[in-house]
Amino acid sequence: MRVVKEAQKKLGEVEISKIEFDLTSRDEMPKLLIGLQYIYCTPEIREKVFKILEDMVPDEVDTKNGRPGMELWKILVLGTVRLNCNWDYDKLQDIAKNHNTLRQMLGLGMMDTDKTYGLQTLRDNLSMFTPEILNRINQVVVKSGHALYNKINNVTAENKKEVIKIKGKCDSFVVKTDVHYPTDINKLFDAMRKVITLLMVLCFEVGLSDWRQGKNNLKKIKKIFRKVQNLKRSTSKKAEKKAKREELINDAHRCYIDFCQLYLDKAEKTIKKLADINISIGIKTMMIDNYIKHARREIDQINRRVINGETIPHSEKVFSIFEEHTEWICKGKAGVSQELGLKVCVVEDQYRFILHHQVMENETDDKVAVKIINETMEKFPDFSSCSFDKGFYTPDNRKVLMDLLESVVLPKKGKLSLKDKRIENSDDFILDRRKHSGVESAINALNNHGLDRCLDHGIDGFKRYIALGVLARNIQNLGNIIQKKKVKSLLRSKKIKKTKEISKHPLVA
Repeated sequence: MRVVKEAQKKLGEVEISKIEFDLTSRDEMPKLLIGLQYIYCTPEIREKVFKILEDMVPDEVDTKNGRPGMELWKILVLGTVRLNCNWDYDKLQDIAKNHNTLRQMLGLGMMDTDKTYGLQTLRDNLSMFTPEILNRINQVVVKSGHALYNKINNVTAENKKEVIKIKGKCDSFVVKTDVHYPTDINKLFDAMRKVITLLMVLCFEVGLSDWRQGKNNLKKIKKIFRKVQNLKRSTSKKAEKKAKREELINDAHRCYIDFCQLYLDKAEKTIKKLADINISIGIKTMMIDNYIKHARREIDQINRRVINGETIPHSEKVFSIFEEHTEWICKGKAGVSQELGLKVCVVEDQYRFILHHQVMENETDDKVAVKIINETMEKFPDFSSCSFDKGFYTPDNRKVLMDLLESVVLPKKGKLSLKDKRIENSDDFILDRRKHSGVESAINALNNHGLDRCLDHGIDGFKRYIALGVLARNIQNLGNIIQKKKVKSLLRSKKIKKTKEISKHPLVA
């Protein structure tokens, strides 16, 4: 049984519309909660968001019968809070237990003091989100933000038509995956560790004694791994000493891979035994088979690189056996030689909302330029212009984008022709190119609010994490606009009150 939000108000529960916030706070939490309050208290926005949230529930699930699950509104609140504040699940669990304003937003009152959320409950419920659901909610939030901004600034289609058109800035950045620095020897050890520990558990379940010494075997592998890890190449100028040290390194690597090979052969024999004993554990052995493949690949690459002296092509390398989608990215930043993760392309508008984003798997900036603009225009038909940096440039990209948009700022790579010089030296081009650097502020904000390192696992978890981070940032921006409006009106009312008091003063009278 799943509902978006219980219609019946509980004893002691504070209405979301009546939750009060500290308007002087500069923290991200009040801004986010003010944005969520606006979404909930605006009927047309709430109706759209709730309808999208209902699509999270599978068709076969009866929403009216069965054990009640967490309300979908609570999942949205907790998910956006986690990403916006850059917390892990442990921190989220503690804050959800002790933060009064957050508990009011979750619909918990003074009678629910003992209500807490389990760690696994939070993990399972937040994993119900899909990137598609989050992107649809994000579209509703951004459009409501545009309408609110225009309403506050009294912008209408009649008085300022050019302001209503959306102007964008497009750029990409790297979101790191939660992995350690990859070397072939530590990736081999990771694979062996998983193979042995998973087999120990399976053998214990079916009563097989093949891996009763698994912990001891793992200690032996680790001892040899540490020995290989600590060996350094000689810096001596004598060729004999260098050759002796190279031979020692080769022997240590050979011993390491031979030792691992023995246990991998034993593991494959055990898997065959397990399959004969219990056919139903085939799914579990598939995971072990995957780690065995990783281990054999690393053995082959260690043998080729260290013993045979080959250079391993970049295309054959895997940078994490756990997060296989991880890429080795070199963007040429000062002080950052490489980053391990995936690139994410974002489009920001003049109101500082993130209109659209795309996770780039084995793609460069120039490959996604046209695609991301097409998708942005499908969601926001008023999108009229966009600026890019040189990484997005190709002659075809410029031609297609100029047909799609009214204005395109796309600097050319390399030497400029006379025609290109005229384009790039024009006043409008120079002005928009200077403004383009503002997108770095949006990227920095996303990094500070969760999108510096992805803590979720797998490519699906990565895409969900990015989509939730973008949504949380846009809701915070929406709350920031409302907070500023309330502060201004509050200051104005105080100024009027103060003026009246002065006018009544005897000296003034």
